[in-house]
Amino acid sequence: MPERKTLFVDLILPVPIHNEFTYRVPFEMNDAIFNGARVVVPFGRSKRITGIVTRIHETVPEDYQAKLIEYILDERPIIHPNQYTFWKWISSYYMAPIGDVMNAALPSNFKLASETKIVLHPDFNKDPKYFTERELDILDALEIREVLDLKEISEIVGIKTIQPVIKALIDKKAVLSLEELNEKFVPKTKMFVGLTEDFRNDELLEAFIAELDGVKSKEKQLNALLSVLRHVQVDNEGSEVVLRKTLIEEGVSQSSLNTLEKQGVLFQEKMEVSRLEENPYEGSAFKELSEPQKIALEETRAGFDQEKVVLLHGVTGSGKTEIYVQLIQEHLDRGKQVLFLLPEIALTTQLIQRLSAYFGDQVGVYHSKFNQNERVEIWNHVLDNDPNKFRIILGARSSIFLPFSNLGLIIVDEEHESSFKQYDPSPRYNARDSAIVLSKLHKANIVLGSATPSIESYHNAKSGKFALVSLTDRFGANLLPEILIANVRKERKQKSMQSHFTNFLMEHIREHLNLEEQVILFQNRRGYTPMWMCEVCNWTPKCVNCDVSLTYHKHSNNLKCHYCSYTTPPIGSCKACGSNRLKMLGFGTEKIEDELAVLFPDKVIKRLDLDTTRSKNAYANILDDFDNGHIDILIGTQMVTKGLDFDNVNLVGILDADMLLNRANFRAYERSFQLMTQVAGRSGRRDKRGKVVVQTGDPDHWVIEKVTRHDFVGFYDAEIIERKNYFYPPYFKVIEITLKHRNENELNRAAEELAKRLKATFKERVLGPEFPVVKRIYNQYLKKITLKIEREANDKKVKERIAFIMDDFFSAPNNKSIRSIIDVDPA
Repeated sequence: MPERKTLFVDLILPVPIHNEFTYRVPFEMNDAIFNGARVVVPFGRSKRITGIVTRIHETVPEDYQAKLIEYILDERPIIHPNQYTFWKWISSYYMAPIGDVMNAALPSNFKLASETKIVLHPDFNKDPKYFTERELDILDALEIREVLDLKEISEIVGIKTIQPVIKALIDKKAVLSLEELNEKFVPKTKMFVGLTEDFRNDELLEAFIAELDGVKSKEKQLNALLSVLRHVQVDNEGSEVVLRKTLIEEGVSQSSLNTLEKQGVLFQEKMEVSRLEENPYEGSAFKELSEPQKIALEETRAGFDQEKVVLLHGVTGSGKTEIYVQLIQEHLDRGKQVLFLLPEIALTTQLIQRLSAYFGDQVGVYHSKFNQNERVEIWNHVLDNDPNKFRIILGARSSIFLPFSNLGLIIVDEEHESSFKQYDPSPRYNARDSAIVLSKLHKANIVLGSATPSIESYHNAKSGKFALVSLTDRFGANLLPEILIANVRKERKQKSMQSHFTNFLMEHIREHLNLEEQVILFQNRRGYTPMWMCEVCNWTPKCVNCDVSLTYHKHSNNLKCHYCSYTTPPIGSCKACGSNRLKMLGFGTEKIEDELAVLFPDKVIKRLDLDTTRSKNAYANILDDFDNGHIDILIGTQMVTKGLDFDNVNLVGILDADMLLNRANFRAYERSFQLMTQVAGRSGRRDKRGKVVVQTGDPDHWVIEKVTRHDFVGFYDAEIIERKNYFYPPYFKVIEITLKHRNENELNRAAEELAKRLKATFKERVLGPEFPVVKRIYNQYLKKITLKIEREANDKKVKERIAFIMDDFFSAPNNKSIRSIIDVDPA
């Protein structure tokens, strides 16, 4: 009889701890346990959580008695060995707990814990023959209570390990976790018109038409009804619908449709439509590449042959997407999986539409805001390496965590975007840099694409670490837009400004509107006005939780903090001196919209910012309206800089270039150049050369001069010297340590102590501690310590030393109340 072994497993648990945990495997589970499986384990006094097995061994823990695994949830691994290696790299490089990496990587449905809240599935059909007695008890309880957490369900059913039962109910689509209801990514909808059920009766319809016929005041209603009838079939079996836009284009008025709806004759309803219905490309026929594109494609392939990261530097409108499409097809033909990383899924609907037209069901969209069932479905298709579905994943930064087994190509579009950097919560990883490591693990090819590459990426290309491929001209005969400067300082002296708009900009807006063209105006600040101030004593209303002034929002008529969302009604008098002479300083998108409505009363003006896109379909609706010509002027924050391509936009206005340039960040000039160039690229995307008007009080600023010339290389050559002189990336690595505490004096003491400890090892490489620009957020005071480490230094040893110093610092009892955040390579 073979000897019975006592097995132990190392687990990653979704808790913010750097180490893995060791548990014992019950003898009866010895043959069922495997690496990559999820298991339910006890944690703490009464919690049950789900962990992932990373190692099976026979080493008994020395310092504690290992608890027993309670249940194995999977029959196959849900992560690959490569994924575990990748998670460990992210944890090590970004100094993040491995549990935080697991939390970021896995869909919520894979992480059932005692606190997970469960609700009935909206489409649930309770047929007893499909459920066990225990499952029916849970469903009965949910019908009464609506929402239960796993701990409560465990008490109702009378068993400790409830996760397997809940997993079975999720698989049967009977329940879902509460997070799944927060679905943000929405289908595209359009408004349709059709006959109501009553008026599908021929006699009733004919009688109503006879009633309208001959009455002059009801002529428009009759014409509207007849237009609808021309498009729909009337019978007793059902009715078709017609797109409302089609009726409006035929001359039917909206008011006539509304009247007929009130009378119960017609209905108007939003219905889901495929994003591919309006696709400008026929099926999956690829576009013929231009000569520069063909050369760029060959150079990209040559870079792959050298096993190098390829940086595709192509100006806006140069046709980078068509090169991506060719590369994707080549890798699909080899049976490979493709990951296409985008900065923000919600802002790239046009690119999703185009790629879906080429590749159909091969394209899957993966995003952290998708509902959990969709995320799990795509996860499983990728895990299975499904040959027919989801071979191409379009995703934001979280898609780097998918379980690829045959990854052949990674494309990082708009690689310069700060959206690829995760800020909160941990792990604070950069998806672009992580994707490069992922490509090496899978021996996959990788392309970074941008019209304005990051300084680091371009430096790597210039130094030969990356392969550089350039597209310097727009596709076809299209020219880059002409960039003109409006001198704000000069016009203020001449008193020719119209509120916040120069006369120069206003003349161009009128000219393009008269030509029935559309205009985009860019102001990277939302709200009505960023500051109120007392004219007598200069007092400004501030947030009670944060050291920052409140922004006035006219639509909601309140003052709001953009850090903690604190709101208060507008203030009538100064809290310091009692004066009622309060003035507004600065301007946001809301104020621009308000003032343009006075200047252009006959034009349709809309905003595209965080405030106008909070509701479910708002973002898609605004873009559809603009694309269809229903909006004349679109005002936006940096949302308008990303992934948008409109035929009829030939003027873009940048309203406050100086605000971009004067931010307190070593990347301020880089971000300013990128934002201005990207927003300028929205102009003149078709046959006509576009124009861009930049409003600035400093027209001779060297960054603005480079923007007007579309001179990225000149900008890079100047900026790289500054980076070298002041010890910033790409020559040095930056690590920021932020300490937090409610008591300012206690924070100052702790920050000085930690800085002293760090300086003992890293000497002059340590800067600070110092308060950031906003020194208090959510009633927590902040202090930053910055380390600048030579690129050549041993990265692993540096971080191990920092971790040792931090652990030693927090072991002191008087430092335990201090909270810390470590940000490696801050954006």
